[in-house]
Order: sequence, then structure tokens, then C-alpha cells
Amino acid sequence: MADQEALRKLLSGGRRGVLATIRGDGRPQLSNVIYSYDDATRLLRVSVTDDRAKTRNLRRDPRAVFHVTTDDFWAYVVAEGTAELTPVAADPHDATVEDLVDLYRAMQGEHPDWDEYRAAMVRDRRLVLRLHVDRVYGQPPRS
Repeated sequence: MADQEALRKLLSGGRRGVLATIRGDGRPQLSNVIYSYDDATRLLRVSVTDDRAKTRNLRRDPRAVFHVTTDDFWAYVVAEGTAELTPVAADPHDATVEDLVDLYRAMQGEHPDWDEYRAAMVRDRRLVLRLHVDRVYGQPPRS
């Protein structure tokens, strides 16, 4: 149990990771992303655009794996789960943009111009990937 707690702490403390999705031919597709993870809900969130391979892959097959490592490259955590995608942002004040604002705040704090940010989310056709983490494994950091 101590290892599981240490792995979840590593996942919670990170901001950069690698998202693995499944291509149509069955091979993995990897993307470097920034993220937010809430251990209480076991929910990992990423802002993605509608036209990316990872988004298309997850629409076809919602299984995903997420990898985070420490700066020394010794410890790592792998989170497996099922992805859920919000609708694409269509209006600066729709539910998806509200989710994107919440995600931005969780990752980076306050934005200097929320109106500009909201407009950019619609223009970029952004949405939120929510990975419901079912399992974590890996090598916990040394004590």
C-alpha cells in the first residue's frame, strides 16, 4: 500500500507526462502533454484539440495509458484508464470552456486575460480529455 500511495503522489505532483493511445492499426501513439491529476477522484485531465491523433484515437478506443517520470529518470508511474472527451468548445461560456478554465487554473493559476483565453479555446477547437484512472504501477521514488 505504501508503494501505491507513493506512486499516486508522484502522479499528483507532476505536470508533464506521456499519453499513450491506440492507433487504428493497434500500434501505440505517444504524445507529450501537460496535465492535472486529482487523486481524490482519480481523474487526470488534459487540454487537447479536436484535430489531433490522440483525440481521434480516443474517440475510437477510449483505453489509454499515461506515464510520468522523475527528473532523475529512476522513479516512474504508469496510470491506466478509460478516457472521456468533452464536447469541442463552441462558445466562450459553454461547459467545455468552463472545464478548460478550471483545468488551466489547476495547472497554472490565473490567466492574465480570461476573455482572450476563452476565445482561443473556441478558435483552437479545444476540449478536455478526462482519464479515469483504474490502476497505477511503476517504480516509486526512493525514500
